[in-house]
Amino acid sequence: GGCDKVSINTAAIQDSDLVKRASRRFGNQCIVVAIDCRRNDDGGWTVYTHGGRKATELDAVVWAGKVQDLGAGEILLTSMDADGTKDGYDLPLLRAVAERVHIPVIASGGAGELEHLYQAFSEANVDAVLAASIFHYGIFTVSQAKKYLAENGVHVRQ
Repeated sequence: GGCDKVSINTAAIQDSDLVKRASRRFGNQCIVVAIDCRRNDDGGWTVYTHGGRKATELDAVVWAGKVQDLGAGEILLTSMDADGTKDGYDLPLLRAVAERVHIPVIASGGAGELEHLYQAFSEANVDAVLAASIFHYGIFTVSQAKKYLAENGVHVRQ
């Protein structure tokens, strides 16, 4: 019983020591830090809290490196700009974070086509993808997504 992973977002920003304490207690493989961000005017990305409603002073790429150092085992990275658009993931954001950290990065926000899932792996080098709309609205099935990715050389758990 019990859960395998816990995702922390706003609480990690309010108390970054929480990530360190939790990873020491439960192991870093159990601690996922969710980072919600939006592109800013300087060409970077600002971290938001409270479900993407409140801006912080944090740069998303720098924050990703910090939570890794604090003991996060994975990062769930959501572009609030792309989320729900079905126009594709923010590949530059994903790439920047994936290059900064060595822990797994899960892409979130923007998937509308199976090709978008593939692009996150092939162009941004993420470790996993999260997609919601394409499945909720019956555009594609999970099986179709797995088959498409496997046919394009992405290792997929069956």
